[in-house]
Amino acid sequence: MKVIVSKEIENVCPGFVGAAVEANVTNSPYCAELWKEISALGEHYKQTLTTESLKQMSGIAATRRVYKACGKDPSRYRPAAEALIRRILQGKELYQIDTLVDLINLASIRFGYSIGGFDADKFVGDTLTLGVGRKDEPYEGIGRGVINIEGLPVYRDEEGGVGTPTSDHERTKITLATTHMLVLINGYDGNEEQVLANAQFIRQLVVDYCGSQDASITIYR
Repeated sequence: MKVIVSKEIENVCPGFVGAAVEANVTNSPYCAELWKEISALGEHYKQTLTTESLKQMSGIAATRRVYKACGKDPSRYRPAAEALIRRILQGKELYQIDTLVDLINLASIRFGYSIGGFDADKFVGDTLTLGVGRKDEPYEGIGRGVINIEGLPVYRDEEGGVGTPTSDHERTKITLATTHMLVLINGYDGNEEQVLANAQFIRQLVVDYCGSQDASITIYR
């Protein structure tokens, strides 16, 4: 997939840098070793973060700034990385979905970037464009029903929106049947080194837990 960053995003975040990780994978319902990693990181965060201090993580702070610049309240429509870490700090268990989704969530909380995870075979066309949600634009978030994406950064394929930092779309979601994965890391803080490290972390996770032998990384801006 080709990823294009629109002028709308450049205007509110001129330093944006993203990374795409694409791989052929074998998904599974649950991976005990992966959940050991998730649990260990969660315990670490309980000792080192609060629901206020987590907002200072570079990726989270930058995503919140972009939300505000686009006219969206980041405390009402929380970026996914922030929402996941808040859940841990509040003593709640993270949702266990499947191995691909769970490892993407691990990567998101590890680096603080909101990450889109997609079944790449469900896209319409061969290009994704990162823009800003419009008034009354139809969008069904995974497990959330219809959500208002006006003012949210949004990736669109030829049919419409597929991913925002708050929620990805039902139409292109990962399932147990997914064999072709695309992950998009949103570096609104412009830190290419960290974005790349996050992508490399995901690549290693899909090698270790999803049998991938061809995971590739592409940086885009």
